[in-house]
Formats: sequence, C-alpha cells, structure tokens
Amino acid sequence: MSNQIKTGLLLAVLTALILIFGQALGGSGGLVIAFILAIAMNVGSYWFSDRIVLKMYKANEVSPEQAPKLHKAVEELAQKAGIPKPRVFIIPEEAPNAFATGRNPNYGIVAVTEGILKLISFEELKGVLAHELSHIKNRDILIQTITATLAGVIMFVSSMVRWMAIFGMGGDDEGGGNPIVAIVLAIIAPIAAMLIQMAISRSREYLADQTGAEISGSPGSLAGALEKMEQYSKRAPMKKGNAASAHMFIINPFSGRNITKLFSTHPPVQDRVQRLRSMQS
Repeated sequence: MSNQIKTGLLLAVLTALILIFGQALGGSGGLVIAFILAIAMNVGSYWFSDRIVLKMYKANEVSPEQAPKLHKAVEELAQKAGIPKPRVFIIPEEAPNAFATGRNPNYGIVAVTEGILKLISFEELKGVLAHELSHIKNRDILIQTITATLAGVIMFVSSMVRWMAIFGMGGDDEGGGNPIVAIVLAIIAPIAAMLIQMAISRSREYLADQTGAEISGSPGSLAGALEKMEQYSKRAPMKKGNAASAHMFIINPFSGRNITKLFSTHPPVQDRVQRLRSMQS
C-alpha cells in the first residue's frame, strides 16, 4: 500500500473520530463545528505539524559550525540516499533518541537528542541517522507528523470530555449531544488512535531499518545503537512530550511507562536487531 493511500486512510479514520466526538457532544451543531475543525486540523497538520512536534520537544536547529561532525554525517548519508540534505535539530533531552519530520524530502528535518550524541559511537550514530533519512526517502514523514498531531488532539479532547463528565455535561435534548456516548468515546477513541499508529508504524520501522542499513552500509552499527538506546530508555524514559508522538522516534521514548508497553508503536527491538544482524551474513 502506498504512503499516499495510507495517509488518506489515516486522515479519514482520525477525522471520523473527531466528527463522532462532535456529534456526541453537541448533536448536529457539534457535528458541523467538528467538521470545520477537522478540515482546519488536516490542512494545518500538513503545513505546520513539523513545527508543532519540534516545539513540543523544544528542539533547536544547529548550524554546521555548531555541530560540524553531525552535519557532515547527515550530508554524506543524504547524498547516498539520493535526497536533499535535511535541516538538523538537537533536542535538549538526556534520553537517547532521534526522529525525522517535514512535509516531503525537500523540507526534511532530522532531530537527535543530546543524550544520543553522548551514549553511542559515531558509527552507530550514522546508522541511526541513516534510519531517519530512510523515513524521508520513503516519504514516511508526512504520515508521522499528521498522526502525531491528530492523535494528540483526540487524546486532548478525550481528557476534556472526562473532566466535563466529572463536573457535569449538557443533557441529551433533541438535536443535542449524547453525554453517555461522549464519555464512552473518550475511553475508546485514544485506544483506537493508538491502534492506528501501531498498524502503520511497525511495518514502517522494519522498512526504515532495512533501508537505513543499506544507506549506511553497516547493519551492525544500527543494531548496536538500538540495543543501547532501548536499555537506557527502560531505565530512564523520556519525561517530556506526548505519547501520541512516540511513533515518530526510532525507539519508543516512553518504553518505561506501562501504557506504552501495552500499546507500543514500535516492533520489539530484539526482532529488529535480529533482522539487522542477519543482513550482515
């Protein structure tokens, strides 16, 4: 299935959840408001979701003068991948991780945490960067950022509905919403959003590992980096950020939290490492 079709299906399902929320909360009037809001969010996600995610993690763009080795590695790997060199950002976070974002290869962005620059070797870092560049090459980044934005909105609305239930909601008058349905949706919708992320993200990560290993020419380096990052994240998961954006990272940054173990957007690291090691033989 092409990324264009995946993106369309994803937007349709997540938008449908938002519309159902609108119907449940405000009846026909709420449905109209939710429809307008959903269109605005879909358009906004396409143009601004990369900025939203970067701001969420307080990522700062760095110049070649500030991070020469990092920029050189990104430039060399981008040439091998056959894509324009993406902009480079650093996230002020000790947990080792990385992600890619941007609308398309011409607007690609690679972000790495301060922690990953300290934890892994330079060769392993190149393996991680190649993985992220493969997301850009395979045009996965649009679906990543849109998923993070819309899933985050669904989780926020779900939380809001639960608080409304605590303090009282409007009745189910004619033409109005149904508070019972809204409360049920507040419980189900976040789970549905996470399942959508899981279905797409797991297959995408396997593909990015394979493509990244081919770009870097060193499957073992990426495998070693994944093992080190997973061990660190289990001990000290990322504190800031939203679980709705977990699928964007190379490994789950919140793997130490119980809920993310149940609804992981990433394949098991052991499976990924095994596949990468097999590419060496």
